[in-house]
Amino acid sequence: MSSLPRQSDPDAQGVVELSLVIPAYNEETRLPATLQAVVAYLSAQPYSWEVIVADDGSEDATPAIAAEWCRRDARVRHLRLPHRGKAVAVREGILASGGRIVVFTDADLSTPIEYLEPARALLCDEWDIVIGSREGAEARRIGEPPHRHLMGRVFNRIVQLLVVPGLEDTQCGFKAFRAEVARDLFSRSLLYHNGVGPARGPLVTGFDVEILFLARRRGYRLAVLPIVWRHVEGSKVRPGIDAVLMLRDVVTVWVNSLLGRYDDEQAATG
Repeated sequence: MSSLPRQSDPDAQGVVELSLVIPAYNEETRLPATLQAVVAYLSAQPYSWEVIVADDGSEDATPAIAAEWCRRDARVRHLRLPHRGKAVAVREGILASGGRIVVFTDADLSTPIEYLEPARALLCDEWDIVIGSREGAEARRIGEPPHRHLMGRVFNRIVQLLVVPGLEDTQCGFKAFRAEVARDLFSRSLLYHNGVGPARGPLVTGFDVEILFLARRRGYRLAVLPIVWRHVEGSKVRPGIDAVLMLRDVVTVWVNSLLGRYDDEQAATG
C-alpha cells in the first residue's frame, strides 16, 4: 500500500489530509477550551484539516458551542446526533469525515493534541492504525484514581485472554487510521451498529475492543504509540455500570467470533 503524502491540499472533491473526530456528550465545560486548543494547533500545521464534533445528543450548551465554532471557522463541523452513546458518535463521525487520515480523541484532551504528529508520521510510514497506549516504558498516567487504574488493568487482562492478546491498552481514547481502514472497520462492526436505541446518561462501552479485533482479523498493520495521559475531572466513565457494559461487549465479540458472525459474508456493511 502506498504511503500517505506528508502534506496535501484539498482536492476537487474536498478531501482533506486529516479529520479529527471529537465525540461529545454534555461537554459544555470542557469543549470551549478543547476546540480552542485543537484549532490553534491544527492551524499551525502545513496540511489541510477538519474537526468534527460528533455531538451525542447533548442536553446542555454543547450544541450551541459547536455551532458557534462552525461559524467562526468553516473547518469545524457539528454533527448533531441522537443520544446513542460514544460508540455510535465515533462511528458516525468517522463515516462522515473526509480526511485521508482520521483520528478520534476524547473531548477532555486527556491525550494531548500534540500526539497527532507522531500518529500521522506512523500512518505515513506504512502503518494502517495507530493506538495511543498508557502502558509501557515510555507511557505515563498522571492523576488517575487508583480504582480506575485497577478496573482498567483487570479489564485488559480479560480482553487479552478472549479477544486481542498482546495489546496492553485497548481503551485509550486516542486512535488514528488511514481513512479507508477506518471506514472498513467501522462499517463491519456489529456492536452498537444497526437498530441502536436511545441511551440513558453517558454510555462508555467496549467498542474499541471490537474495532481492534477486526483490525487483527483483517490483517491491518497496527502501531502502538506510548503517550503521557492526564486524568481530567468530570470523566464520563462510571466505574460500576460501565465496567459491566464493557465486559459484556468483550464477551459478545468473543461469542460473535466463535459463531462466525465476523465472516465476510455476514459482516455488517454500510
